[in-house]
Amino acid sequence: MITAHDFYTVMAAMVPLYVAMILAYGSVRWWKIFSPDQCSGINRFVAIFAVPLLSFHFISLNNPYEMNFRFIAADSLQKIIMLVVLGFWAAFAKNGSLEWMITIFSVSTLPNTLVMGIPLLIAMYGEYSGSLMVQVVVMQCIVWYTLLLFLFEYRGAKILIMEQFPETAASIVSFKVESDVVSLDGHDFLETDAEIGEDGKLHVTVRKSNVSRRSVGLSGMTPRPSNLTGAEIYSLSSSRNQTPRGSNFNHSDFYSMMGFPGGRLSNFGPAEVYSVQSSRGPTPRPSSFEESTAPGPLNSPRFGAGAYPAPNLEIASTVSVLQPKPSNGQPKAKNDDKELHMFVWSSSTSPVSDGGGIHVFGGNDFDAVTGHSGRADININDAKEIRMVVSSDHPETDEGRERETKLGPGSSDIRAKEVMGLESNTGKQMPPASVMTRLILIMVWRKLIRNPNSYSSLIGLIWALVSFRWDVKMPSIVSKSISILSDAGLGMAMFSLGLFMALQPKIIACGNSVAAFSMVVRFLTGPAVMVAASFIVRLRGNLLRVAIVQAALPQGIVPFVFAKEYNVHPAILSTGVIFGMLIALPITLLYYILLGL
Repeated sequence: MITAHDFYTVMAAMVPLYVAMILAYGSVRWWKIFSPDQCSGINRFVAIFAVPLLSFHFISLNNPYEMNFRFIAADSLQKIIMLVVLGFWAAFAKNGSLEWMITIFSVSTLPNTLVMGIPLLIAMYGEYSGSLMVQVVVMQCIVWYTLLLFLFEYRGAKILIMEQFPETAASIVSFKVESDVVSLDGHDFLETDAEIGEDGKLHVTVRKSNVSRRSVGLSGMTPRPSNLTGAEIYSLSSSRNQTPRGSNFNHSDFYSMMGFPGGRLSNFGPAEVYSVQSSRGPTPRPSSFEESTAPGPLNSPRFGAGAYPAPNLEIASTVSVLQPKPSNGQPKAKNDDKELHMFVWSSSTSPVSDGGGIHVFGGNDFDAVTGHSGRADININDAKEIRMVVSSDHPETDEGRERETKLGPGSSDIRAKEVMGLESNTGKQMPPASVMTRLILIMVWRKLIRNPNSYSSLIGLIWALVSFRWDVKMPSIVSKSISILSDAGLGMAMFSLGLFMALQPKIIACGNSVAAFSMVVRFLTGPAVMVAASFIVRLRGNLLRVAIVQAALPQGIVPFVFAKEYNVHPAILSTGVIFGMLIALPITLLYYILLGL
């Protein structure tokens, strides 16, 4: 039975944390003490020093030889059950997707154990429950966050391969990733070079593209290639948004079709054939093409199967029809020409837009700022179409057919994917599993070695193994140096969370219905699966209560950081962190009271 003294003990442990969070929120929203740049500096201090040293402090003081393996088994089984169920759903369900699998797994099984769980559970069930929470933190940092990172990098690798090798992915036998490529999260402009080895297979090199460096002068905006057979389409995305990787483009084939005998004439590619234009109007480069105009209506569907956002886009109003001059002064026969219809997008008047954007790679994703879905209304009358009639030496292959990319008001998402060359990946093969695994492990390793939490958790575990095995004490000069910052880590983490809340335009960024769904997954589905896992491993008494309350903690911050970096439903995770933290205390208190009856 929960007494008034027990209730007060819990409140005395948790209210100071919420005070730190509210002070941070008020410092930005009400009193204007901190600017966004100053908040960024505080958050960086917390991420680099305070939280890693807090993790080291708790892990190094926990005896790893006295871990409760049954409790760890229940916690691990909960995550495995969710992962298996979501994996089957993503693989076989009609509406399943890898993005939603990752998001639901994060929301349901990865709570805020370090900052919120340890003080709360110690206040509820005593010091031993705090030791159990430290064990969960160790498993999260070393196993589950690494697995989550693996899933994100797998998604990034899959998008990269299907964009750039839609028909030949199965022939890839090796990937070489240059040292300056840290992740496949879409922040860097990536390109690939493929060579055919003596075995007739593809050997791929992944590197950062130089295109973004050449486009710095476009009002702070970066041209963004997307994949289309035989041509590249450049759209302008805001510098505040992520810039996905470059698409695969065979320049030699393109220039051969264009009739240039020497192949590629420059290292910039098709952007020299037609220029990337700003929203104020076209500025074509001098060329040997004749230009005329023709109307080109365009609806606004979403393209592809990823989750990279773009800002609000407007369509330039002018239309260009590019036709090569016949070399002999006579027009070519119709079946000798191949016409490609392309749409070039330009951003809205402001180079930085915070409005709801078009999610160029599709999926039912939400804008991290506005909470709206990726569809955006585009003025059909402002459509811009570029037609390029490309001479073909093999009319029998294209049969003189035109590749129409006109999209009327009734066009569907599926039609848009077909037009833009971003068809569904159904039936397309991927590289062998060993090749994919090696690529993903390389990227995961490069992410982990740059994460201070990885070092703090591993070093803390190693020190605990040595310290409790041979009774070695840490020198006081070292322990006091660490404790100065680690003691402030808990309060600074909550203060940083309050700053984050204050900087968000909306507390519920993903919409009320999706927020309600995520809260049900977080506070009901997670604990329910934990109950099932606990009964399987036969947890009883306070261990069972600790496991259930731990599963009902608010959303963890690290999954949100990953979701933001890889742009996979960041609005849902940010809502889980902010709104979940606000309602977590009454919900965990309710669990505490019900379990104590």
